[in-house]
Amino acid sequence: VIDLGLSTTPTVEIAVPLEKADGGIILTASHNPKQWNALKLLNNKGEFLDAKEGEKILRLADDESFDFSEVDELGSILPKDGYMDIHVQEVLDLELVDAEKIKSGNFKVVVDGVNSSGGLAIPKLLDALGVAYIPLYCEPTGHFPHNPEPLKEHLGDLCAQVVSEKADFGIVVDPDVDRLAFVDEKGEMFGEEYTLVACADYVLSKTPGNTVSNLSSTRALRDVTKQHGRSYTAAAVGEVNVVAAMKETQAIIGGEGNGGIIYPASHYGRDALVGIALFLMLLSERKIPVSELKSGYPAYFMSKKKIQLTPDLDVDGLLAGMKSKYSDEDVSTVDGVKIDFADSWVHLRKSNTEPIIRIYTEAGNQVSADTLADRIIKEIKHLANLT
Repeated sequence: VIDLGLSTTPTVEIAVPLEKADGGIILTASHNPKQWNALKLLNNKGEFLDAKEGEKILRLADDESFDFSEVDELGSILPKDGYMDIHVQEVLDLELVDAEKIKSGNFKVVVDGVNSSGGLAIPKLLDALGVAYIPLYCEPTGHFPHNPEPLKEHLGDLCAQVVSEKADFGIVVDPDVDRLAFVDEKGEMFGEEYTLVACADYVLSKTPGNTVSNLSSTRALRDVTKQHGRSYTAAAVGEVNVVAAMKETQAIIGGEGNGGIIYPASHYGRDALVGIALFLMLLSERKIPVSELKSGYPAYFMSKKKIQLTPDLDVDGLLAGMKSKYSDEDVSTVDGVKIDFADSWVHLRKSNTEPIIRIYTEAGNQVSADTLADRIIKEIKHLANLT
């Protein structure tokens, strides 16, 4: 067993193949408090187990079909605590990352590490890229100073400090550093959904190729991909599904709208360090403020709601009813029901654990996104005879 110590999820993903390990185990609760710590399991490529592999592991655990070694045959634990530095070097070695070019941009940023491993990893990367930074909550105590999900309502301190320090932008990651969001120079959210859009814009400008995100992610990635003359694919929600679609379509970048960047030139896993480097490269080339960069992308606004149902209701039947109702539209059933309209979309997904349908909508303005969601909720309730 190779013990990496305090690490990040993408660091472990990189370490597995470098160490020629049979797999990897990450102890994390991601953006949840530490009492929710659990295991993320990786295969020998450093990629998450798919459903079939996961079921096999659970079956082995349930059957207790494993043997404990005799004392003379015990394995060993080998501590290796330098993998964050190796991870940083892997990012620096990427063909599309030019540390000298980034350094010449004289960037100044504020970093919110939510007192987790990102507070160590991100400063290491920025030092290597010659970027000046002001650390905010970068002591890896595990005590989150605010709700660690990188959403606007949780990032008041970061937004304020970016403005007071006259920084070029702010960086925030989730506790295990596989999600990434930015704040512009005015203290406004760049938008988690647009992290992938910006990184893909840079990569596509250098390397022709396809892109993938999940069905609940912004349409802006599709639009930007089309602007570069390439094709976009929407996968089922979940990193494993996105990675599978990326391999199938030979996508050169992909990810999820929650700020997850998957760049296969590095590895098939969401990686905030890779995302930061690609974003800095884009800014060093465009030479415009982050707010101006954002204004150049297609403007979309999202609404995320849910409808609580009674346990006796046939949720699959309701989804089938919505599919039938909108059969004249562009409908996907890859993951729930996704209905694409000309200038908006709605994605309906059932929960696996409770009688809930989650409703994601996107449109050209917030009012339209909310109105669409409310209309769909009303229609589902009507189908379920709840009105």
